[in-house]
Amino acid sequence: MYTKEIQREMVGFKLNGKPRKGYVEPRLLLSDFLRHELGTLSVHVGCEHGVCGACTIKVDGKTVRSCLMFAYQANGTEIETVEGIATAGQLSDLQLAFKKHHALQCGFCTPGFLMAANELLQNNPSPSELEVREGLSGNLCRCTGYVGIVEAVLEVAQLRVMAKGANHA
Repeated sequence: MYTKEIQREMVGFKLNGKPRKGYVEPRLLLSDFLRHELGTLSVHVGCEHGVCGACTIKVDGKTVRSCLMFAYQANGTEIETVEGIATAGQLSDLQLAFKKHHALQCGFCTPGFLMAANELLQNNPSPSELEVREGLSGNLCRCTGYVGIVEAVLEVAQLRVMAKGANHA
């Protein structure tokens, strides 16, 4: 029987601001490394084809599907998961709005939606309902019907714009 030893490579990156490293096999997906090796259980794996968005994270400030990226490709990057959008252990305004608007039910898709919505609001602080729906169209939910999700994002956008205006007055 032929067995070949698989070469493992060291990777290191910042995960939610903290340095992390480990050895990975060449074909290990980033989603699997984050979940199984580093214990980042908010990175959910649904379709494993990049379609559902449950594994959405940020790599160097851009959302990516972690199931479509090899762990070794993350070497030297900064990775943010849904835990990273909370500050000092407190839920972010977006997370609180999801809770308020019942924008989650089973919660499986929620981290991916939060990461996508967070990037959407960074790029477009005052989106229309259509822009929110389009911006989140790469994430799938089987429970909520999307109404609460869209309402939560729109509310946060409005509150942030109002707060920014109050700070400039």
